[in-house]
Amino acid sequence: MRNYPETLLDPSKSVVVIIDHQPQMYFGAESASRAAILNSAAGLAAAAKAFNVPCILTTIEAETFSGNMASKLTDIQVQTIPIDRTNINAWEDQTLKKAVTDTGRTHIILAGLWTEACVTFPALTMSEDGLTVYVAADACGGASETAHDMAILRMTQAGVIPMTWQQIMLEWQRDWNNKETYNRVMSIVKQYGGAYGLGVEYSEQFIPQN
Repeated sequence: MRNYPETLLDPSKSVVVIIDHQPQMYFGAESASRAAILNSAAGLAAAAKAFNVPCILTTIEAETFSGNMASKLTDIQVQTIPIDRTNINAWEDQTLKKAVTDTGRTHIILAGLWTEACVTFPALTMSEDGLTVYVAADACGGASETAHDMAILRMTQAGVIPMTWQQIMLEWQRDWNNKETYNRVMSIVKQYGGAYGLGVEYSEQFIPQN
């Protein structure tokens, strides 16, 4: 059994909430490459699956305005039906709130579009309700770089903890000697980890593996 200090993320205490990764929301995301944002969100979703961390997907006005959740996410979390909302603040949607509460997890990891609204609002109100909230900043996108940066700053000032999706996964892994998740983590790194993934592929090709 892994022993996680209180200062590190523990997968047994974590739940991931991915918010509004939908076509209409991507159209207005200008803070970073849309492909990079989606890649980061997919990496986070895959990491959650690898560590048996509940991953809740939620959309806003899917049938009337924003479209369905990105298939790259639903293809990973195939057992999860996105919760559709009208609330900009997902924490004010009672179905979503119950889904999170029913997990019994107190470390909430958020990713979504847009950072300045649909991520910031639940992050602040979840934190106000006594939950420990983390934001996978690279799996979020705002209407501009400034909007994204100011949202991260505002959340940080309120005690929300910014991270990246890969940092979250490595914190869950913690020790490369944890072999039950090692292969899954390496697979995720190769698929979503960019230059790090290329390095892993290189090492597997040229360096003898134990």
